[in-house]
Amino acid sequence: MSRIISVALFLCISVGVTAQAQHEQPKVVKINDSTYMAPLGANVYLVTTPAGNVVIDTGTAVVAPDARKLLGAESHAPVKYIILTHGHADHIGGIGLWKEPGTQIIAQRNYVELVNYVARLEGFFAPRNAAAFNRPFVEAGPWSGNYGAKIDPTILFDEKYEFTLGEVQFQLFSTSGETPDHLTVWIPKYKTAFIGDNYNGFGEPEPMSFPNLYALRGTKPRWALDWVSSIDKVLVLKPDVLLSGHGDPIVGNPEITRRLIRFRNAIQYIHDEVVKGMNSGKDVFTLMREIKLPASFDMTESFGKVSWSVRGIYDGYAGWFDMNVHDVRIATILRLPGSSQTRRRSGTPGAARTGKIGSRQAGRGSAPDRCRPCL
Repeated sequence: MSRIISVALFLCISVGVTAQAQHEQPKVVKINDSTYMAPLGANVYLVTTPAGNVVIDTGTAVVAPDARKLLGAESHAPVKYIILTHGHADHIGGIGLWKEPGTQIIAQRNYVELVNYVARLEGFFAPRNAAAFNRPFVEAGPWSGNYGAKIDPTILFDEKYEFTLGEVQFQLFSTSGETPDHLTVWIPKYKTAFIGDNYNGFGEPEPMSFPNLYALRGTKPRWALDWVSSIDKVLVLKPDVLLSGHGDPIVGNPEITRRLIRFRNAIQYIHDEVVKGMNSGKDVFTLMREIKLPASFDMTESFGKVSWSVRGIYDGYAGWFDMNVHDVRIATILRLPGSSQTRRRSGTPGAARTGKIGSRQAGRGSAPDRCRPCL
């Protein structure tokens, strides 16, 4: 019986999402009698209770008015809480439209450093984001300082936070992954987990893509083992409905478990292969060429690319120094790549060493998957 209910729910939700894709005007997707989704590139969720509403993520500043209009039509009750699954711009852009007097805004404590990090490097990221997302470049304003970001959350937590509204319990867990401030929202009453961008919902139907363990626009390390642990936390909950920051809902625990385990195991596999290669003395470019995701995972690389992830893991663990003293001499005397002295000493401009670390005469060749322009 439970399988029949899950299939029926899946078909209802799928029809809603498909219908929206066939029309220019987006429509609300009803998850259950109390949960609604506005699929506007980044998903915005509304959970209604007898004592008021909870908004989970708010979309970009551009789409936030549409999300407010769509979801506001489902309930006019006051917004008691806004929960931010993480601090990326496509999830926090509509905070001001949803916030009312007395609204509490909840985030994991690492949110503060994440948004300060983004603001600190606004001028650096501006052209990269424009290129990465194919949007017009907007010049960054004056530097806001090291801690100049606006901090909207009124409640910050470390590992776990709980509250009850209208007899509906909300449990929030720290689940670091795509960002260090990622959190998961669990509603036991509905057996529903909201996991932000820790599962890549793009690429429906199957196969879906390997995740972005490194973003080409530049990012701090996205620690693979933390991401794996976070997915394990979600699996333990045994959700019947999985709601992500992007893409369609996933319904039915067997299907959720299958997809999350595959996603988790793919991350762990690439991580472990990098670590094994590092311990055997291989350099990063050799590992970028050699490590492949086995076909048995049945995953594309349309969103995250394995070779980028390999370098992200390697550099996250070890940094830029490859045990070649020549590189340290260059860095010490401030000879930047491309200078005449650097070219004379290193041979081919831009050449990358391959093979065993520390071997000055290792085979030379260009780094694989070099991006033009490099984002």
